[in-house]
Amino acid sequence: MKLPLSWLRDWVDWPAEWDAAELARRLTMAGFEVEAMIPAAPAFSGVVVARITQVQPHPQADRLRVCRVIWDEAGAGLADGGAAAGAALQIVCGAPNARAGLVTALATVGATLPDGKVITAATLRGVESSGMLCSARELGLSEASEGLIELPPDAPLGVPLRRYLDLDDVVLEVNVTPNRGDAMSVLGIAREVAALSGAALKAADAVEAGDATEAAGATDLPAAADRMVAKLQPAAGAARFASCVLRAIDNTGATPWWLRERLRRAGVRSISPVVDVTNYVMLELGQPMHAYDLAKLHGGLAARRARSGERLQLLDGREIELGEDVLVIADGKAAVGLAGVMGGVRTAIGRESRDIVLEVAWFAPAAIAGRARRYGLTTDASQRFERGVDWRGQERALARAVRLIRQIAGGAAGPVALAERARELPRTPTVALRPQRLERLLGAAVAGPEVERRLGALGMAVARRRGGWQVRPPPWRFDIAIEVDLIEEVVRLGGFDSIEERAATVPIVPHAAPSRQVDQRVVMRTLAARGYQEVITFAFVDPALQRQLFGEQPSIELANPIAAELAVMRSSLWPGLIGAARENLRRQQPRVRLFEIGSRFGIVPAVAGVAGGDVAVVGKYREQQMLAGIALGTRLPEQWGSEAAPLDFYDIKGDVESLLALAGGSAPMSFAPAEVPCLHPGRSACIRRGDTAVGVVGELHPRLVGALDLTYAPILFELEYAVALRTELAQFREVSRFPRIRRDISLTVPERIAFASVRERVSVTASSLLKELRVFDVYQGKGVEPGRKSLALGLILQDLSRTLTDEDADRLVRAVLDDLQTNLDARIRE
Repeated sequence: MKLPLSWLRDWVDWPAEWDAAELARRLTMAGFEVEAMIPAAPAFSGVVVARITQVQPHPQADRLRVCRVIWDEAGAGLADGGAAAGAALQIVCGAPNARAGLVTALATVGATLPDGKVITAATLRGVESSGMLCSARELGLSEASEGLIELPPDAPLGVPLRRYLDLDDVVLEVNVTPNRGDAMSVLGIAREVAALSGAALKAADAVEAGDATEAAGATDLPAAADRMVAKLQPAAGAARFASCVLRAIDNTGATPWWLRERLRRAGVRSISPVVDVTNYVMLELGQPMHAYDLAKLHGGLAARRARSGERLQLLDGREIELGEDVLVIADGKAAVGLAGVMGGVRTAIGRESRDIVLEVAWFAPAAIAGRARRYGLTTDASQRFERGVDWRGQERALARAVRLIRQIAGGAAGPVALAERARELPRTPTVALRPQRLERLLGAAVAGPEVERRLGALGMAVARRRGGWQVRPPPWRFDIAIEVDLIEEVVRLGGFDSIEERAATVPIVPHAAPSRQVDQRVVMRTLAARGYQEVITFAFVDPALQRQLFGEQPSIELANPIAAELAVMRSSLWPGLIGAARENLRRQQPRVRLFEIGSRFGIVPAVAGVAGGDVAVVGKYREQQMLAGIALGTRLPEQWGSEAAPLDFYDIKGDVESLLALAGGSAPMSFAPAEVPCLHPGRSACIRRGDTAVGVVGELHPRLVGALDLTYAPILFELEYAVALRTELAQFREVSRFPRIRRDISLTVPERIAFASVRERVSVTASSLLKELRVFDVYQGKGVEPGRKSLALGLILQDLSRTLTDEDADRLVRAVLDDLQTNLDARIRE
C-alpha cells in the first residue's frame, strides 16, 4: 500500500522530530514493514505557477500557438528569461488545451526537467520562445497526459510548483499483513501512528458517523422520491447496506488536481469525478463503495446469492457464470455487480451519467473470500472485504463521498437509506488478559497502567478485573480473538526492541539419539559435497504439471488455494524441483543440482493398509517424508582440463548409491529396470532395499522435456527417506591377516540380465570367501553375439583362517562360472 505522508498528516500530527525515516522505522517495528520511501515526484527545478493571458496562432505552423504568459499578478517578466520588466513572456506551445486564463506550470529558462533537459531560450519556426509550458508527463507526474497541467484559477502565481503541490512529499510503501485489513487505509495507519506517538487522531472535515444525514444534504430531495432501501437476503453475507441518491451531477468535468494527485501518489489512476471520489474514500477510510447509474437500474437494489446459471458482465468486459454461493448486488431485473469485488457493465458510471446511487455496504469476510480468485480477479475492494472492514463505518464513508461529489460535480442528494440485519452483524468478543501470561510469553513485565494505556490507545475498551483485564477490541479489529493477540498488541506498541534480553530458563532433557536412521544433516552434507543445493518448495503445486508427470493419479485438491497454479497437494517432490530447475535455466544457470527433503501427500486406497512408521495417515489422507533430487546440465563445472560433457543416468545413480551407502550394509541395495510413465524407458530404475522398493531414479521422458521447454533432459530421483536410509548398529568384524587373491573372468550374458543378478549369483556361490566384486569392462559390438553383452569381472577372494591357494581360487571360479551358466545363460568369452 502506498501512503503519502501529506495525506497522513490530515489525520494525525506525529512528533516533529520524527522525520520520514524515523516514522518508517517505528511503523516497521510495530509490524507494518515499510518496504520503500519514494519521493512524490522526480527531481526537477525552476518550474513555477503561471497564467496564460493570450493565445495566438503560430504564423508558420498550424499545430503550434504563441502564448503570452505572466508569472505574477503584476505581469512582471522573468529576469532570466530575457524579458523586460513589466512584460509577459512569449512561449511557443503545441498543447491542445492551451488557452487564455489557464493557470499551469511554467519551466523558466535555466530550469531542469526530470529527464535532465535544461530549458533554454529558443526560436521555433521563426518565433522566439522564452521557456516551456509543461504537461504532467513531462514533469514525471503522470505516465500519459493530453495537454498542459491545469491548476486551480486561484493558484498563487510565481510560487515554485514543487512547493505549491507539495511535491517534496514522501510516499511510504507499507506492507500490511493479511490479518490487518483495518490498516489498509490512511485512517488505519493514522490510528497506529497516533497510538505509537501519543498524538490525538483528527476528524477529517468533521465527517463522523453520527453526522451522515446532515453531511449528505438530506433535505435537498424529497425522501419519498429518492430513498432507496436495499433488500438483504437472510444469511447471504450482507448485513448492512447504506445508499444515497444524487441527482443532476456533472461527471464531465475534471477531478480537482489535489484529489487526482493524491490518487496518483497512492498508485490509483484518475478516471472521472464520481469514480475518483469512491476510490479516494476507500483509500482514506478503508471502506470500499460503488456507484450505479440510476437511469440504468430497474427498480431497487438487493444483496442476494446468485441464482443457478445467472451470468454477469463485469466492468473489465468479461462475462462470467455465477456460482450459487456467490453474493451479488442485483436490481429488479438481474445481477448488476459481484458484491465486494467488481461492478457490472450494465449500470456502470459514465461521463454522461447525471443521476447516480452510491452504495456502501458491509459484507461478511467469509462471503467474499475466494470469490475474486475464482474468477481470476484481485481488486482493492475484495482485498479489504476479505480481511474485514469496520461494520460501523458505512454512514461515515457515505457522508464523506457525498460531500466530495457535491463539491466537485454539484447535484442534489437524497437521504441516506440504511438496511440492516442486526443478528448477522459481528459480535465483538471480550478477551481476558492475565499479567502472568503476559510476562511469561514476553520474558519481561509490563506495568498494569502501561498495559491499559497501550491497549486504550488502539481503541480497545479495557476494564480491570480480578486477576487481570477484560478487553473489548474496536469494531474495525477482526484479528483480536484470544489472549495472545492482546499480548502481541502490548509488545508491538511498546516496541520489540524495548524488551530487555534475558537468558532463557529451559530444562535440558537428554534423549537417546536415533541409531536406526541416518541423520538428515549427514544426508545434506553428502549431497552438498556432490554439488547439490537444498531447496524448499511449496507443498502446493500446479495441477496441470502434476497431471503431466503422473497422469490422472488422484490428487488432494485445496478448497481455497492461494493461486490457481498452487491448487493441489504434491504427490511427489518432483513438480517443485522441476519448477525450481526451470527458473534457474531461465536465469542462465546451465548446470543445476537441487535436492529437497519434504513430505508428499496422497489418498489412501479404501482397501489398502499402511505399514511403516514413516507414513502419517489422517482420515483418508497420507503424508510421507521423501528425499528427492534433480540434476541437469554438464557432468562437471566448466574447466580447462576436460571437455564439457552432459551428465547421464549413471552419474546420478552414483549420487544415489552414495546416499544409500550411508545406511551401511544392513540390507542389500539393488537397481532394477522400471517403467515409470514420466521417465525415459530404458533410462530409469526402481531402487530396492532387499525385496522392498524404496525409490526410483531416471531421466525425464523426452515428451515432457519438450513440453516443459527444458534445455537439457534432467535426471531425477526420489527415495522414501525412512525406509531407504534406515540403518542398523555397526557390527564389528575381524580383519583377516592373510593375503587376498584376485581372479578375472570374462563372459557374456543376455542383454536383459542386470548386473545385480550377476552379483547376486556370484555372492551366493563364492559365499564368505568373496570380499569384493568389481566390474571393469562392459562391451557390446563386434565379436559379441547380437542380443548379448560382455562383462569383465574381478573377484577379490580372502579367507580369515588361512592363505588361499591357486587351486582354491580356481575351484571357486569354476563353481561361479558353472552357476552363472546354469542360472543366467552365461558363456565364457574366448
